[in-house]
Amino acid sequence: MNTGARARVAYPAEETALLIIDPYNDFLSEGGKLWPRAKEVAEGIGLLDHMRAVLAAARDHGFHVFIVPHRQTAPGDYLTWDHLSPTQQRVVEGQTCAVGSWGAAWHPDFVPRENELVMRQHWASSGFANTDLDMMLKQHKVQKLVIIGMKANTCVDTTARFGQELGYHVTLVRDAIGAFTWDEMKATFDINAPAYAHAVLTADEFVRTLR
Repeated sequence: MNTGARARVAYPAEETALLIIDPYNDFLSEGGKLWPRAKEVAEGIGLLDHMRAVLAAARDHGFHVFIVPHRQTAPGDYLTWDHLSPTQQRVVEGQTCAVGSWGAAWHPDFVPRENELVMRQHWASSGFANTDLDMMLKQHKVQKLVIIGMKANTCVDTTARFGQELGYHVTLVRDAIGAFTWDEMKATFDINAPAYAHAVLTADEFVRTLR
């Protein structure tokens, strides 16, 4: 796999989509329930600035933009499930991204525009499983996915893997993707991504490919 500046990939606007995963206040905004866990890595990599730069470049070049949101939590969610994961248990206990809350609103810099699409919410980590994401990408003739957002070792990693399995070309923008720990970042970008991603770029490298 080519990674970093070595990757020379063309991103035709009509067949490229930017996926912004879970751009909720609870993840990305000061005062969000999960921000204290994300803050060190986010500030260390310049997460928000790099997300803004990638989104601006995608819009300038006419890419499709898709918001890929996690389930907004309601009090009764998961309580009757047979197979509740540890992550889902923590979501239930913390009521993160709760329906109707400020934490479940989009970070103000990543509010979708009128022509940008919000997918059905995913219940676990994959933005594809039990949602309309694959169908909508195909309806818009998308071949290439550029992925940013939260968080590296769960929703980003799983969505990217699923996308590759479905036949999409997958690019991860490593400093526009956050996590709760540096170990999570290392596991995603140094260990996992080389097995499935077609390109792993920084935000600057990605923007340069569009010039």
